[in-house]
Amino acid sequence: MRVTAQMLRDRNACEDQVAIFEREWPDGVNVGIRAARKAVKLGLDLEWFAETFLPPAAWADYEKAIAPAWADYEKATAAARAEYRKATAAAVAEYRKATAAAWVEYDKATAAARAEYDKAKAAAVVAAIAKAEGGAE
Repeated sequence: MRVTAQMLRDRNACEDQVAIFEREWPDGVNVGIRAARKAVKLGLDLEWFAETFLPPAAWADYEKAIAPAWADYEKATAAARAEYRKATAAAVAEYRKATAAAWVEYDKATAAARAEYDKAKAAAVVAAIAKAEGGAE
């Protein structure tokens, strides 16, 4: 598979990552082990790439391979996470209390626009399905 900067942009890659990619491979690159090793050295986010571009079976293999390391990380950081939550609980509760009324007003102010947007999305999905089936509704 050949990947280009435009393909990354089309899939909403971070622009700083696209810039690094494009400096190294202005005309794109064929995905392979050499390119992957270079991408690691460049600091590119290969996990995002894998999740975005790899077939589901390859992504599943990746997740299986990292599961033990993720479990070790979770175990090693559990105490620190718990301490962080304990230290920030009061501030989080105060923040939620302080912003609750504003969120209610926001929801009221945007409800009509949200409803119109949701209607347009639904119509667009129906139209796309109809087009994919080769005709109109």
